[in-house]
Amino acid sequence: MKNSLKYIFGSFVLCLFIFNCGGNSDDDVDPDPVNEVKTPTAATLSFPEENSECTEGSSLTSTESTILFNWNDAQNVTSYQLFVKNLDTQTTSNYTSSVSEKSVTILRGTPYSWYVVSKNSGTETAQSNTWKFYNAGEATSSYAPFPAELVSPALSASLAASTVNLSLEWLGEDVDNDITEYEILFGTVNPPTQTESTTTANNVSVTVTSGNTYFWRVITKDTNNNTSESQVFEFTVQ
Repeated sequence: MKNSLKYIFGSFVLCLFIFNCGGNSDDDVDPDPVNEVKTPTAATLSFPEENSECTEGSSLTSTESTILFNWNDAQNVTSYQLFVKNLDTQTTSNYTSSVSEKSVTILRGTPYSWYVVSKNSGTETAQSNTWKFYNAGEATSSYAPFPAELVSPALSASLAASTVNLSLEWLGEDVDNDITEYEILFGTVNPPTQTESTTTANNVSVTVTSGNTYFWRVITKDTNNNTSESQVFEFTVQ
């Protein structure tokens, strides 16, 4: 009887030891969901509205005003980075905010674009759409178009030596929605001065030669003879 009890007790101790050892396996330890860094979502822009004339804000001087940029809250975010680009000078400023709005002083009578980058406590980010707007200046009946956004060929593109014909492509937008035509300047001189074509379309075909670097820009015109000039893009034909 005593031997039987010793056997039962020994078996119980052995099972308990095996169970405890198995419970300490790293494979059985669940990750701590509280400390998991989740991927942020992209913010949804709210104001200034896309392709609009921004007449709100506080006018500081005849040349500057303060605009409150705001966007909808994104998920899993610890901070936001607001990027505001002056489309006349092509210069970009950025600002940090812990909430979904930021007050920024910008030039009046000037076209801008803006977007927001969501950040979490780690290194992951998410970027919103990019919107354009015209910050209102002194009272006026019409506004110049936004500078055309050059699309293709991309800046500093390198094309195959066999390329003979290609299409220059761009996007054009205007607060007044009264664009009448685009003048395309194109050539091997920087900045380009030769008019290649005038069109109402958003693309034009050009002929190129191997071994040359080409430069191009687009002048946008509206019904009130307002104009705007795009950046100068370049590409090389090998």
